[in-house]
Amino acid sequence: MEKRITLIRIPKPTSSDVNIELQWLGNSLGLFNDRDKDKSCYRIFVTLIKAAKHERPLSSDQMAEHLNLSRGTVIHHMNKLMSSGLVLRERQGYVLRINKMESLIVELQRDMERMCSNLKTVAKELDGWLGL
Repeated sequence: MEKRITLIRIPKPTSSDVNIELQWLGNSLGLFNDRDKDKSCYRIFVTLIKAAKHERPLSSDQMAEHLNLSRGTVIHHMNKLMSSGLVLRERQGYVLRINKMESLIVELQRDMERMCSNLKTVAKELDGWLGL
């Protein structure tokens, strides 16, 4: 599966509020944006975090009902979260790739390092071909 990781440099909040910091984390990863007026992606992300504490996957129907969203909205955001590498699809539903936030970021960092390594290899080959 193709992964899309977006990093946005946003000043870290000065407040020590869990919701503000979760929002900042998601914004920094390009997950949430101004078009999401009802913060549905953020709400889905928080719901997945809560479910991870109990190690239980959630279906799109469960999330839609719990958050009063359409199933289509949930699936749209789940596809975005899966393409970022944060969420996995299992038979029973969706789960966070890794339950702990710090470990999740470490895994994303490893993903990006692998991608940069591949890009560097190809760039080096291109430089050779282009005589640079």
